[in-house]
Amino acid sequence: MTSAAPRRRGRPSRTDSADTPAARDRILAAAREEFSERGYDKTSMRGIAKAADVDSALVHHYFGTKEQVFEAAIEVAFGPLLNAPGSIAEGPLDGVGERLARFFFGVWESPATRTALLAIIRSAMNHEAAAAVFRRLISTQLLRRVAAQLDLPDAELRAELAAAQLVGIAMLRYVIKVEPLASTNPEQIIARVAPVIQGHLTNP
Repeated sequence: MTSAAPRRRGRPSRTDSADTPAARDRILAAAREEFSERGYDKTSMRGIAKAADVDSALVHHYFGTKEQVFEAAIEVAFGPLLNAPGSIAEGPLDGVGERLARFFFGVWESPATRTALLAIIRSAMNHEAAAAVFRRLISTQLLRRVAAQLDLPDAELRAELAAAQLVGIAMLRYVIKVEPLASTNPEQIIARVAPVIQGHLTNP
C-alpha cells in the first residue's frame, strides 16, 4: 500500500542533529512501543517524541498527524502479512488453509512483528481512527489479494471468514491471554485451526 504523503508541519531547526533517517526509524520504533503499551487514545505525539529522544516537532515534520504516524509505524511490521497472499496461494489449493494459518501464527510468534500487531489490535478496539487504518490494511491489502488468488465463488466472503477466525484466535491468545490457549504450542493450534480455515476458503 502506498501511504499518503506525510504532511510536514514546520521543518525543525537545522540545529536539531536528530533530523536524520536514523531518527525517523527511532520514531517509528518508539511509536510501535507506545501504541502497543498505551493504545491509540493514550499515545501522544509528545510521548512518542520523548521515547524516541527527539523534539516533538520532528515527529510532526516526518508524519504530520497521529493517525499518519500510527499507520506508518504499523505498516512496516505489518508488511509480512501484506506480502503473504502470493506465497500462500502457491501450491495445491487443498493446502491453503494450513499455509495461511502457519504464516499467520508465525508472524504473531515473532517478537519483531508482535509488538506492532498488538498495537493494531488494542488500538482498533478503542478508537475509530485506528480501526479505520486496520480495516484498510486488512480489507484492501490482505483480504482482496487472498480472494483474488482463490478464484472461487464468494471469494471475498471466504477470505473474510478465514481472517475473522484467525484474528479472533489472536485476540484470545495474544491480547486477552486466555488460558490454556495463551500457552498452547502454536503447532497444536495450527493443526486444529488449519482444517477450519481450509473449509472457509474452499468448501462448497
